[in-house]
Amino acid sequence: MKSQKKWLFRILALLVLVIVVIVMFIIGRGHTVYFDNATVEYDGKSLDCPYAVEVIVKDEKIAKLFKRERGMVDTMGQQFHMDLLVTEEKGGAEESYAYDLKLPYGMDGIVLNLPAILAGAPEEVYLSEFVSLAPETEEVEEEVIIDEFEMPLEGE
Repeated sequence: MKSQKKWLFRILALLVLVIVVIVMFIIGRGHTVYFDNATVEYDGKSLDCPYAVEVIVKDEKIAKLFKRERGMVDTMGQQFHMDLLVTEEKGGAEESYAYDLKLPYGMDGIVLNLPAILAGAPEEVYLSEFVSLAPETEEVEEEVIIDEFEMPLEGE
C-alpha cells in the first residue's frame, strides 16, 4: 500500500511538471518586435510610408515613427496586439487601426513593416527576422614590446 502511494505521488508530480513546462513553452516565449516605417516593394508596387505612425502596445505609447524610423518593444507570447495612429501627411488627420498578429515562435527579433501591414500585404512582406548589421570583431592579442635598451638609473 505504501509503495503504491509512493509511485502515485511520483507520477502525479511528474505530470504536474510536464503540464507546467508545456504552458511555459506556449506563453513564455519572449520576442523583441521592431517597427519599421519605411517604404517597401510588393507585387511590383512601392508601398510608401505615411508621414507619422504612433504605435501603441498594451495601452502604452511605444513610439512615434516618422518616415524611415524604427521603434521597438519587448513582448511575451505568440499573440501580439497593437494599435496604430496614422497621419498620412503633415498636418493631416489621425486615423486609428488595430491589428492582432501571431508572432512566429522561432524568431527572437521580429521586424514589422508598418506600411505593408497598413496596405494589407501578406505576412512574408510585412514580417522578417531582425539581422544585426554590426560586424563581429575578433579579439586581437596585444603584442607586448620589451625595451631592449635599458637606461641606467641614477646613482648606478
